Amino acid sequence: MVRLLLWVILIAVAVYFFKRMGKRPAPRKNSPPPEGVAAPMVRCEHCGVYLPRDRALSQQQQWYCSQAHLEQGPAARER
Repeated sequence: MVRLLLWVILIAVAVYFFKRMGKRPAPRKNSPPPEGVAAPMVRCEHCGVYLPRDRALSQQQQWYCSQAHLEQGPAARER
């Protein structure tokens, strides 16, 4: 009886590992960048919010989060 139980456990472990090895997805060509690579962030000169540089508006090396803040210009901040 113990011998049969050992065989069942051994077969179950082998099946588990074979199924796990077969589920590895193939790498995609157009996959997003790895999680460790973040988009460069910039700070809005008017309100101070951070946003990705590719979504920000720039004027003379100053970054803004929206067209309205770009038109209003930099805000005077007290710190």
